[in-house]
Amino acid sequence: MTMLTNKVILVTGGSTGIGRATAKILAAEGATVAILDLQDAEGAETVEMIKEAGGNAEYHHVDVSDYLGVRASIAKIVGAHGKLDGAFNNAGIEGPTAKILDVAIEDWDRVIRVNLTGVFVCMKCEIEQMVKQDGGGSIVNTASAAGLIGIPGAASYNSAKHGVVGLTKTVALEYATKKIRVNAVCPGFIETPMLGRVTEASVKIRDQMIGAVPMRRVAAPSEIGEVAAWLMSDKSSYVTGVAMPVDGGWVAQ
Repeated sequence: MTMLTNKVILVTGGSTGIGRATAKILAAEGATVAILDLQDAEGAETVEMIKEAGGNAEYHHVDVSDYLGVRASIAKIVGAHGKLDGAFNNAGIEGPTAKILDVAIEDWDRVIRVNLTGVFVCMKCEIEQMVKQDGGGSIVNTASAAGLIGIPGAASYNSAKHGVVGLTKTVALEYATKKIRVNAVCPGFIETPMLGRVTEASVKIRDQMIGAVPMRRVAAPSEIGEVAAWLMSDKSSYVTGVAMPVDGGWVAQ
């Protein structure tokens, strides 16, 4: 029996990058995976990849910051499968690389809305369902190493990810007695489209990033997915309220 057999798990931002890699791992471990995203073509492609590998997956078009939309999608998932065992709240965007005086208010609002409010909205809807279930559930949020340390030039992103860490710990305490566990993964530099956009202007920037990591490499998205899958499984049954760095030792320095 695999680690997540008969579990129903949703993944936000599951169309590409860490979300896609994690969705594939969850399905390979036996879960039925529901992908929530706005990138319809990429989402359909992820679902097809999972089905071709013998797994179960479906796609829901939804904006994670839209409470009613997220709530309706979860109602559809529960209507079809009877429960919601886990959630990987992973949807996120990068913010502008600029000092605070050069950050536009609208850019700040957009990053906070997706990266922090989106996690709040999703957890609110997920827990609303999980408290109705005898088995509770497990939630994993994607924070970032940038949620554990400061990075100059990333005010909105840093703030949102610090917020995700605080939100994770708070909600973990609020629902610990309800058999609902809440944890966060804090990726460092991962080989994703987002990293590509951040470093596309300069090879030097990428080299500097890698040089800051004790393991001297970026990670594959699946290396985050494996940690997220473990946190959503019963193998981590006594783990809650943790913000786990998965960063090659970066923030340990």
